[in-house]
Amino acid sequence: MAARKTTPTSAIYQLKITLRGSKPPIWRRVQVPSDMTLGKLHQTIQLAMGWYDCHLHEFEIHGQAYGQPMPDFDDLEIRSERNVRLNKVVPGEKFKFYYLYDMGDSWEHEILVEKVLPPDPEVRYPTCLKGKRACPPEDCGGIWGYAEFLEAIQNPKHPEHQSMLEWVGGEFDPEDFDLEETNRQLKQIR
Repeated sequence: MAARKTTPTSAIYQLKITLRGSKPPIWRRVQVPSDMTLGKLHQTIQLAMGWYDCHLHEFEIHGQAYGQPMPDFDDLEIRSERNVRLNKVVPGEKFKFYYLYDMGDSWEHEILVEKVLPPDPEVRYPTCLKGKRACPPEDCGGIWGYAEFLEAIQNPKHPEHQSMLEWVGGEFDPEDFDLEETNRQLKQIR
């Protein structure tokens, strides 16, 4: 028996998520229900980009930070993302907002609402339509560390070539993006 799809009653936001500073660009195009919470959008970004959700994160929308409030740091003024719906803070097409993952490495993502669409009853949301390039490995030092990492693994004469390859599990293709696997991962989000 095939899994039953549920049709969202809200509009669908088509988002382009781009890792800022990446050259050539690393990005994903996803479609999500506009009434999805920012918490669920965080999960979507993690799975679509290929991150492991091991670090703190926050959204910046209209100058307000949303994420997981930390009671020990009251001065940070982070509003909870858990119950904030995307369409309540993101007005629609052509609107840009930001997502920061890993405060140490500072993986900054620009999110652009490309289109607002009616829901398709044949599609299970969220879904990834397209993407380019592999997500950098976690804890490689941000966009600058990633450039150094790529230089090391691509040059067998680099002094850190072997240790970086071992650290990343033996191989890393910066051009690799698997759309089918990404959508398989996104099916975890309910």
